[in-house]
Amino acid sequence: MKTDIILSGVGGQGILSIAAVIGEAALKEGLYMKQAEVHGMSQRGGDVQSNLRLSDEPIASDLIPKGHADLIISLEPMESLRYLPYLKKEGWLVTNSRPFVNIPNYPEIEKVNAELDKLPHKVVLDVEEIAKEAGSVRAANIVMLGAATPFIGIEYDKIEAGIRQIFGRKGEDIVNMNLKALKAGYDLAQSLR
Repeated sequence: MKTDIILSGVGGQGILSIAAVIGEAALKEGLYMKQAEVHGMSQRGGDVQSNLRLSDEPIASDLIPKGHADLIISLEPMESLRYLPYLKKEGWLVTNSRPFVNIPNYPEIEKVNAELDKLPHKVVLDVEEIAKEAGSVRAANIVMLGAATPFIGIEYDKIEAGIRQIFGRKGEDIVNMNLKALKAGYDLAQSLR
């Protein structure tokens, strides 16, 4: 088992939380994991990207070569396009449909969507709207994680356990809200595949 994941988005969207939950799940699964530092402007509004590599064998490098990513998980649609050169031909893109317009020359969303439409393996969803329905727009990143779970190669219950571990200190209400958000994203992704 080997899964190379690019996480992308904008600072403040919860990329580090996604990586932490996947990391906990990978440990429970007995996998090796390497994560490159988050690159970019991690303060709210700047673009961020991280490499996350999972394997049942030791991993030499924490960086994913171009054309080798199995999965891109992106909380921002334009940012997902930025990392397409890293995606394998048969790889999957799981991205938010709602733009975070953080630059003055942000492209027209129709052009971004036209590029996304060209991809054969994608799940595109409005994670903020789904998170709101699940209980809190703040769980949008966990909705995204749920939508990406079928492509990660780790059992769903291990991802749930990762959420309990990472968010447990914040209380049972926060854990339950995040578990609901995870399930909402997972169920929607399953229906779109």
